[in-house]
Amino acid sequence: MVLEAPGRPLRPAELARPEPGSGEVLLQVEACAVCRTDLHVVDGELPHPAVPLVPGHEIVGRVIECGDSAHRFAIGTRVGVPWLGWTCGSCRFCRAAAENLCERAGFTGYTRPGGYAELTVADERFCFRLPDGYDALHAAPLLCAGLIGHRAYRVATEHPFGGDVVRLGLYGFGAAAHLLAQVAAADGRRVLAFTRKGDGPAQAHARALGAEWAGSSDQAPPEALDAAIIFAPVGALVPAALRAVRPGGVVVCAGIHMTDIPSFPYAALWQERVVRSVANLTREDGELFLEQAARVPLRVDVTRYALAAANEALAAVRHGSIQGAAVLVP
Repeated sequence: MVLEAPGRPLRPAELARPEPGSGEVLLQVEACAVCRTDLHVVDGELPHPAVPLVPGHEIVGRVIECGDSAHRFAIGTRVGVPWLGWTCGSCRFCRAAAENLCERAGFTGYTRPGGYAELTVADERFCFRLPDGYDALHAAPLLCAGLIGHRAYRVATEHPFGGDVVRLGLYGFGAAAHLLAQVAAADGRRVLAFTRKGDGPAQAHARALGAEWAGSSDQAPPEALDAAIIFAPVGALVPAALRAVRPGGVVVCAGIHMTDIPSFPYAALWQERVVRSVANLTREDGELFLEQAARVPLRVDVTRYALAAANEALAAVRHGSIQGAAVLVP
């Protein structure tokens, strides 16, 4: 499924068989989850996609061919491909172990070929071995909803001010939050979930996955939060979350795109509250999360779509009618 230009529906296409370059592997795609970032690419909210483009960056595939110098994976190995698809290795960020901020990074399904296809190529250095116990359908959402969510979780829970993070708020209960709620509960944290106003099914879903409280994003939590993670791309949630966290608390914006943050009184930020974003992921993030997913089996709720129904799946994610993640299967 190909994006010819931002703002247009994807179109089905027969493309030439991709050839793996040096250090790349050719993958037979088994599943590719649909991410809100895909919407930002398709809708033109992220600039300059490499059109014509095959989107998709939560890929599970089997290695069927290796390019020159590619030797990490044997033919037939199942691997996962995430959003971060290539880095230069030499810029100041790469040298500082911050490859997620690489100045020349390549991104799967945005500037590099993605997984809304039967075949794709990937740099083997940025592929992950996947834990046993998850089939392709249920492993695919781990590759972004899990990985990026886990980076946001690490940032939120490692925040140093005012002691441990016990009460964690999750704003927007979609693909990422439904995984992170389980991770946080397994770590002994108390999860509070915030959804669109009146979204009873999403609130029930949150409670079923370990949230002790679930309500609308315009509600105050029953207790002040130690930290909050915002997954919904809604800038107005930033001041709302700041009002919900205690002094010294942190609000982490987990998305790659967000609507403008409205002005808010300085009092909402005072007392050493912090607002910060996370960007992309590092390979270390991926390894740490997938190790945890192997130790703590996660319930991954998915809705399966045929590859040809990619536009339908994107629409469902856009309208928030999916519980968990949408996954395309060729």
